[in-house]
Amino acid sequence: MTPWVSTSVLGLAYVGSVTSAIYAALVVAAAHRFGRRRQQGQMRAATFFPRLSVLKPLHGAEPGLEENLRSFFTQDYPGGYELLFCARHAGDAGLAIARSVAAEFPGSNVRFLTCGEPQFPNPKMYSLAVMAQAADADILVTSDADARIAPDHLQRLAQELKDPEVDLAFSLYLGRAQTPETYLYLDALGKSVEMNAGVLVADMLAGTDFSLGVTVIQRREVFELVGGFDELGSYWAEDFVLGHRLAEQGRGVRISTEVIELVVTAASASQSFLNQLRWAQSTRRSRPLGHLGTGLTFAMPFGLLGMCVELAHGRLWAAFAFLLFAVVQRAALAWSVLRALGSATAFRDACVYPVRDVYGFVIWLASFLPASTRYHGTSFRIMPDGRLQAESVSR
Repeated sequence: MTPWVSTSVLGLAYVGSVTSAIYAALVVAAAHRFGRRRQQGQMRAATFFPRLSVLKPLHGAEPGLEENLRSFFTQDYPGGYELLFCARHAGDAGLAIARSVAAEFPGSNVRFLTCGEPQFPNPKMYSLAVMAQAADADILVTSDADARIAPDHLQRLAQELKDPEVDLAFSLYLGRAQTPETYLYLDALGKSVEMNAGVLVADMLAGTDFSLGVTVIQRREVFELVGGFDELGSYWAEDFVLGHRLAEQGRGVRISTEVIELVVTAASASQSFLNQLRWAQSTRRSRPLGHLGTGLTFAMPFGLLGMCVELAHGRLWAAFAFLLFAVVQRAALAWSVLRALGSATAFRDACVYPVRDVYGFVIWLASFLPASTRYHGTSFRIMPDGRLQAESVSR
């Protein structure tokens, strides 16, 4: 390595180490801010109990689905709520599981719908459109199949809309691997820390002008305000678009203080990677400049780069300092986020997070490659404006 190249690479390592440390400091501050708000929310008495319609799109059976769905039947919600499940066909395995769980709760208010093949590029939004039309409440809770909630979640979530100026609120989440494979654990850890860290910093610096769609409570009219289900159904990151367009209109969008569990289902290592890559590509399309800048928020790649250069020059202590600085700031970032979200394993997971930081950087790099994505049997290409272009459908 020539002196010029060595100096340039070392300079890059220094720049990345500084920018990632600045980001870590912002995350720590934002997580502390959210943690205080969450504690205050837990101390407030729940007094607002509007009737709710909970919409659950389904497609096939996944490990853990039965327990995920059961958590919605066991809600302690005084205002009353109905559960609507929708799949493409009556013989869908996920719908069969929902019927089986519903049989355990004969007094529950539940309906099962079918929508046929999706008429929108985003099949989830087509299911939601069908369920929303059938729903009888003015406040809708949309929730993905991999969400698992505590018994008081709905009553706590509903308090966010007690303020008439708030039209939508969404929950952050803690990832939980369904099986013990290391790559699934790292996937769940990334979902717990990376996404939430970015959300909390954005909220602290500029307010919430987006939403996350795992579990969302919203007034029925918000969908028409942003163009309707068919318009949202042309996007992959429809949740982001919904929140962003509402915020642009001056409507209230809020992060709920209620945290849910996001179950990362069993998958092969390659499928797990592709699932994470799909979301990274979506983020790149939703916020191109922000996603590009994310590269400077990773610490471990720059720490390892600086360590290698210093080792090549025989400077052992400098190499050790580079690595230690990266590890400490990543662990501090992860611990602050996990603690704010109420994780019972925050310390253990924070110690492992530097490894996830390297993995996350690889996914970030791969997100810039042109690629198709598959979701529920349909192959898509995410276009530069974030819209979906369907390529094929397998039934």
